[in-house]
Amino acid sequence: MSSAIEPLRMANRVSGQKFYDWRTIGESVDNVTASDGLSVKVNYGIDDPKALSDLDIVIVCGGHSIDENTTDAVLGWLRACSHRRLDLGSLCTGAYVLARAGLLDGYRCSVHWENISSVAEKFPNTSVGRSVFTIDRDRLTCSGGTAPIDMMLHLIRRQLGADVSAGVAEQFVHERIRRSGENQRVPFRHTVGNQSEKLTIAVELMEANIREPISQLELAAYVGLSRRQLQRLFQRFLGCTPTRHYSQIRLRRARDLLHQTSMSLIEIASQTGFVSSSHFSKRYKAVYGYSPSGERQTRRVSA
Repeated sequence: MSSAIEPLRMANRVSGQKFYDWRTIGESVDNVTASDGLSVKVNYGIDDPKALSDLDIVIVCGGHSIDENTTDAVLGWLRACSHRRLDLGSLCTGAYVLARAGLLDGYRCSVHWENISSVAEKFPNTSVGRSVFTIDRDRLTCSGGTAPIDMMLHLIRRQLGADVSAGVAEQFVHERIRRSGENQRVPFRHTVGNQSEKLTIAVELMEANIREPISQLELAAYVGLSRRQLQRLFQRFLGCTPTRHYSQIRLRRARDLLHQTSMSLIEIASQTGFVSSSHFSKRYKAVYGYSPSGERQTRRVSA
């Protein structure tokens, strides 16, 4: 919730105008205890007609056990908001509430990576993606953590311009504004679950040894398999060889460094375990369609 509100407060300060205003609305006027134990003051209850006065958007802030804490009264109120043609949004698991109210039917949305599968299964009419945030017409949804900052910075840029959004990001020491198309980093252990503990260990070893890659023989020995057994394991669960998956991990890391730092291509190649910058460039272009230098230039132009 703070990650969503604070960029708006700072946008007012950076722009020198009170462009944004906000209020908290609860099922009742009783204060709400957040999961960290802090008490959140509620300005209006949903039964108060003043709650929707002069509002442009209503954003649902999710949390733990969202299914158990979603009531018919709140769902009905959100449907009424939709009927009034208010934009609707959500933070973290708040997308579950909108979907349960039928307000994400035919929309794309984002939700915290822990809840992607469950929301997709329960609400087949909603397209649930892995994006950090998603803006689809009059719906703004995002995953948890710091993702609301990125979504609000996108909104601020659209409404107040790039200078203001950049100024807000600088105030928060937010070095890189993520785009809606960027995926959440989903922990591999969550993706595979309990299907293969040895595969999980092997991938975690890869992720921990990017600068100096481990050979397949070493990986196999660490997890107690032969090299052939390790290859079959990757093929079965990931549909690729260990070498290819390792390369994908290193290239993703290289892409992060391209976007987030001013390191040279030689330095990035070294940091991600490639024998030369030319080899790195060749592999990068084969996967992403751009050379590393082209990717960085495109990023700067669109920033």
